Amino acid sequence: MLRQSLNLKLSQKLSPQQIQLMKLIQLPTLAFEQRLAEELNENPALEAGQEEEDYAQDEFENDDYDDYEEEDRDDPISDDLEIDQYLSDDIPDYKTKSNNYSDDDEQRESPLAAAVTFHQDLLNQLSTFLLTDQEREIAEFLVGSVDDTGYIRRSLTDIVDDMAFTQGIYTDEKTVERVLHVVQSLEPAGVGARDLQECLLLQLRAKTPTESVSIALDIIEKNFERFTKKQYDKLQERLLISNQQLRDAIHEIEKLNPKPGGNFAGSTRPTENVVPDFSIRINEGDLELSLNGRNAPTLHVSRDYQDMLQTYKESKDKTVQRDAVQFIKQKLDSAKWFIDAIKQRQETLMVTMTAIMQYQEEYFLTGDETRLRPMILKDIAERTGLDVSTISRVASSKYVETPYGTKLIKEFFSEAMKNDQGEDVSTLEIKKILQDIIDEEDKSNPLNDDALADMLKERGYPIARRTVAKYRDLLEIPSGRMRRKI
Repeated sequence: MLRQSLNLKLSQKLSPQQIQLMKLIQLPTLAFEQRLAEELNENPALEAGQEEEDYAQDEFENDDYDDYEEEDRDDPISDDLEIDQYLSDDIPDYKTKSNNYSDDDEQRESPLAAAVTFHQDLLNQLSTFLLTDQEREIAEFLVGSVDDTGYIRRSLTDIVDDMAFTQGIYTDEKTVERVLHVVQSLEPAGVGARDLQECLLLQLRAKTPTESVSIALDIIEKNFERFTKKQYDKLQERLLISNQQLRDAIHEIEKLNPKPGGNFAGSTRPTENVVPDFSIRINEGDLELSLNGRNAPTLHVSRDYQDMLQTYKESKDKTVQRDAVQFIKQKLDSAKWFIDAIKQRQETLMVTMTAIMQYQEEYFLTGDETRLRPMILKDIAERTGLDVSTISRVASSKYVETPYGTKLIKEFFSEAMKNDQGEDVSTLEIKKILQDIIDEEDKSNPLNDDALADMLKERGYPIARRTVAKYRDLLEIPSGRMRRKI
């Protein structure tokens, strides 16, 4: 049986402008500059820099624009031209874009230098080998199976089946393995290996033979498991070598590259430059915060577009200019909103970072990481009156330049733990002390997690062994056995 009912529901939705503002707040300096350039390119009503003449923009916004709106509301032609309509994203492209190029303009494109990829370099090297047609097809397929680190992580059986089904190349494992040796002879040494052990062996065999290289070969080829477990005493007994000989052999192994494809110039990604969004300085014992000037561009609404709107207001034939008016209004409002959003972004960034700086004042004055206070997003949200999500957007991807280096802001946030005196201390403080203890340990007899927990307890931080293991993993520090050196 069908029933009708009336339900009241209260919901909160962000407007498109609010969503865009949140995205702007989240952007770091470099990404913000790119977004600004896109907006300047897409909106001709938005201009950068100071206006050439002393023009009262506020007067336009509060007088001319309001007068226009009032007159426009009285105009029957514009009754259906609602603000939601011309601010929406549903306006056809031809109404919001213009083509400034004529048919006579010459299209010029700057040629870009194409770097040789890792796989293309391997194929180029293959061209120097004398191979049959089938062997070359197999070799090219094997090169295509090499991952970005330089490994072929597939069994020969899978490769044989794959070539038969996808390439129509019918062969056997013996032939593929013979061609694989050709691929493994390419540069860089170690490429085409199926596992780490084979990768290290290929590199050692490519070295000039010495006593250390010979011992290293024996270690990797016949005693790889003992080596990975750092059972150095057993290695010495089995190989009948001295401590110095073992040390020299391990030094040879440590010089090898476990990822031979990772250092290829054509395959590496460009290093991302970190541009600090804020700067903190100490001036006569006081902290001074400044925002990177690249986050505070000088923008204004185009006077030409304002004049165009004024011209329309004075025009009698408004029917002909209907589409032009819609375009102008959309661009002017978009430019005005963007300028306001940039100002609000600047204020939000400064308010948030000021609160963080004041909260962590002892650290910024001394640089001592043990002075970092426990701090969560809610703490800063309560100080600033902003939402927790806004604080998260500011902290997630932005950097601050301090007298002690450039830091990622979110690294200043941490949970609290109790010390032996019942005081709240930052987990960052405990991690720093744990790092110092491990740095100072005897590497020939490194501390295990139980010993580390005992030492932290002696210093007033009673935490469990599993917590020590957790912090050690977060610091990317291996276990005690794996830290051992001879």
